[in-house]
Amino acid sequence: MAWKPGTYYMYIMSSSSGATYIGMTNNLMRRVQEHRDEGEDGYCGKWFIDKLVYFETYSSPMEAITREKQIKKWVRKKKLALISESNPKWEDITHLL
Repeated sequence: MAWKPGTYYMYIMSSSSGATYIGMTNNLMRRVQEHRDEGEDGYCGKWFIDKLVYFETYSSPMEAITREKQIKKWVRKKKLALISESNPKWEDITHLL
């Protein structure tokens, strides 16, 4: 499958308790909704992860995937600092899309 040119996203979603999910997509609004609709069988449903708290945009899927993998390797403290730097209250930022 060939990737089409466009915008790609590395994103972080969170629950009210601070559980996080890091992912990559080419349609962030759709993907956020899929996470919100996920039942208890999925990771986001199980941990009540329903807020988009951080995202970055890229012009290629490989850049977004590389960044996703990089952040997933970070210690939790560093991930939380990344989010807090741009979103100190950890508010849902879906309205920015």
